[in-house]
Amino acid sequence: MRRRRTPNPARVASGWVWVSRFCHCQPDSQQQQSPPRANSANASSPPFSHLTSLPAAGEDHLLRRDPPYSARRDGRQICRREATAAAAAAMPRTLNLLYKVMAEGQDGYFDSSTDSLRVEPIYESFLCPLSKQVMRDPVTIESGATFEREAILKWFKEHGSGGRRLVCPVTNRELSSTELNPSIALRNTIDEWMHRNEAAKLDVARKSLTSDCSEGDILQALDYVGEICQRSRSSRHLVRKVGLISLITDLLKNSSPKVRQKALGSLRFVAKDDNDNKNEIAAGDNIRTIVKFLNHGHTQEKEQAVSLLYELSEYKPLSEKIGSVSGAILILVGLSSSKVENPLTVDRAEKTLENLESCEKNVRQMAENGRLQPLLRLLLEGSSDTQLSMAAHLGELVLSNDVKVLVAQTAGSTLVNIMKSGNREAREAALKALNQISSYDTSAKILIEAGILPPLITDLFTVGSNQLPMRLKEVSATILANIVASGASFESIPLDHNGQNLVSEEIVHNLLHLISNTGPAIECKLLQVLVGLTTSATTVQSIVDAIKSSGATVSLIQFVEAPQREVRMASIKLLNNISPFMGQELAEAFRGNFSQLSSLVRVIADNNGISEEQAAAAGLIADLPPRDSVLTRRLLQDGAFSTIITKVTMVRQGEIRGGRFVNPFLEGLVRIVSRITFILDDDPDIIAVARDYNLTALFTDLLQMNGLDTVQIVSATALENLSRQSKLLTRIVPAPNPGFCFSIFPCLSQKSVATGACRVHVGICSARESFCLLEGKAVEKLVACLDHNNEKVVEAALAALSTLLEDGVDIEQGVMVLCDAEGVNPILDVLCENRNEALRQRAVWAVERILRIDEIAYEISGNQNVGTALVEAFRHGDSRTRQIAERALKHVDKLPNFSGIFSKMGAA
Repeated sequence: MRRRRTPNPARVASGWVWVSRFCHCQPDSQQQQSPPRANSANASSPPFSHLTSLPAAGEDHLLRRDPPYSARRDGRQICRREATAAAAAAMPRTLNLLYKVMAEGQDGYFDSSTDSLRVEPIYESFLCPLSKQVMRDPVTIESGATFEREAILKWFKEHGSGGRRLVCPVTNRELSSTELNPSIALRNTIDEWMHRNEAAKLDVARKSLTSDCSEGDILQALDYVGEICQRSRSSRHLVRKVGLISLITDLLKNSSPKVRQKALGSLRFVAKDDNDNKNEIAAGDNIRTIVKFLNHGHTQEKEQAVSLLYELSEYKPLSEKIGSVSGAILILVGLSSSKVENPLTVDRAEKTLENLESCEKNVRQMAENGRLQPLLRLLLEGSSDTQLSMAAHLGELVLSNDVKVLVAQTAGSTLVNIMKSGNREAREAALKALNQISSYDTSAKILIEAGILPPLITDLFTVGSNQLPMRLKEVSATILANIVASGASFESIPLDHNGQNLVSEEIVHNLLHLISNTGPAIECKLLQVLVGLTTSATTVQSIVDAIKSSGATVSLIQFVEAPQREVRMASIKLLNNISPFMGQELAEAFRGNFSQLSSLVRVIADNNGISEEQAAAAGLIADLPPRDSVLTRRLLQDGAFSTIITKVTMVRQGEIRGGRFVNPFLEGLVRIVSRITFILDDDPDIIAVARDYNLTALFTDLLQMNGLDTVQIVSATALENLSRQSKLLTRIVPAPNPGFCFSIFPCLSQKSVATGACRVHVGICSARESFCLLEGKAVEKLVACLDHNNEKVVEAALAALSTLLEDGVDIEQGVMVLCDAEGVNPILDVLCENRNEALRQRAVWAVERILRIDEIAYEISGNQNVGTALVEAFRHGDSRTRQIAERALKHVDKLPNFSGIFSKMGAA
């Protein structure tokens, strides 16, 4: 506390004005003037209009001509003089405003030691002659004149070029030197003057912010606070000392957007390079309030708020506090990547995030919100503990596929190295992170290039004291399953110096051994590894060979009954993948334990939509040898066919929807049902089943499922099998008595057919009882399939139609049926197209049967394309095809009937 001083009239004359709280001391010219009242005209003047740093235009008379100091510099005396009359004349204007403040109950700048208010005008000597601004760094040149350092240096640069001689800007004296001498005494006096004036102005600002002032007064007060804080750090310290910070932060909740925006801007200036101020601004829930402006404020409020947060984040101790505000980092991350926000707002948000990266907790939050770069940087460059922490957190994140690729490219090699050589804790963290990254095909392939496979295999196969705990082996197995699912060429990726790869027999044997000797979690993942390897056409055969050589078929089938759904599904998918190559081995294993086959049926029968597991189970059973009557009878015993046919009907009618698995599921079901048609021969029980389920009608209907080639192929093949039984199952009706004359002269008789009998099978037929294609309206649908793009569909349809032309039926009537269905020309087209050898063989056989009808042979004999196709078959077909082609050529007179080139090989 300073010693109390009383007003001194002499000092009043010199320009210092002391106004006691209890007596008003004024210059002589105003000694008798009473203070203005609160309702006077002066009362409406803005409270800060007299406190500007510089006089208004035309008010040079407010400048004091001489500063109250004296100093000696380089032998030159600068005299101290008292104030001029002009300065004294300026006092009434200032005092009037101070009286107004006091009349309104505002004491201005209060000095606790003197109990008084003081305000000083600007002295002329404080102003630089060049810039006309108050000097901050006054320097004196050779002529004795004083300037702002920056201004005089600019003068010298601009006026000293071209060899011109320098002169003093004030005296025009020629200068022999450009030496600048700091005017320390003047600078100190200016600083003291500024502090005194700033204190008075800040006190008035405080009064404005604490009272019920108008919006304009509050904005003017905040403007001045911002202005004064930009001058020096000591000014910002003074703002805190007089208690302005808490008043300004309270204004952040003001109802006026202008006030809130101005308060944010003022706080930014208050916080600049002053950590104590930053701490006070961040007190309470102020940070939360500031963050709200980022998401809900107006554009300018948002810009000011993010700039304030940037200033606060420059102080590291506040970084964690800012990051702890719910949603702060997420909002900042959004702003930093925005394409629509103000560029300044985006830049400030980015720089704020960079400051917040000093806190690891913030870095983890940024990673959770999609900003991975800081975490990756710490993972690559941080200490061992930091790397461990970042790797562990990376393993907990849910990453988008693009981010997985970024992480794999940036930190994949580092994580693989930690997995290979780190301690147990570090390896666990690295494995969990790699588990996340490897779940996307592209990032998994990047990890393969980083060398992840050898250490993974080592971790899985190592036993003894150095082996990983089972929970980490499970993670390793999961990563390996992810890697395999990427579809890379594993047969070309060496795992050791011996050149072994993932599909080498020894490696596969070890995987199979591990599957049989671990818990369900690892079993599931290793089964998924084998599923991935058997999905590829280039590696499936190697896996099949290894399974056969290891004798693991029975043990793999056992997992079909596993209580864990994931294990069961992985096992079924694996068996489905290898069933085309191991159908016989799998059938033998299922015959050894029918309960496993029953388990597959139960999976198929599940009514919760259509799952991948159901599709795989259906495909597995469908791939078992179709003529294995033991398995088919077991399926009948389990009621499988009833369930499956019901499922087929429901799918066909759209009552079951299964997304991407519906087609493979339906294909598998149809193939299972078709098993019945392969064991019809001499088995009344199976024939009865086919009749009960009306299979002819079912497969005829399925022929129309365009787009499902497999369903059409299987249906046509099943109809072929059924149609071959028709000639055996048709009920022959005795022909009517021809009469006496016809018995004596048989040449006069005609072939008679019983009324209602089938034209082709010469008996009573039906689609259900004798599986007749004609009665089942299947002929036209089969003919339609002859125009299919898929050669296998065409071949299956032609084979089914050919049953109408076989020995044991009325071939002539069979041909007539084809003519009625407009099927002859499509068959001829199949012959002429010559798509493949198998199709050509069937077409040649069918055409030869058709050409046995003289009228048709005569008509076709002029068809050059048919003749050429038969000649090609005659020249290039196998022996049987050439023999049949020869007979066909004879029918169209392309070969003479007596030309026997080939020895007869029996009836076709």
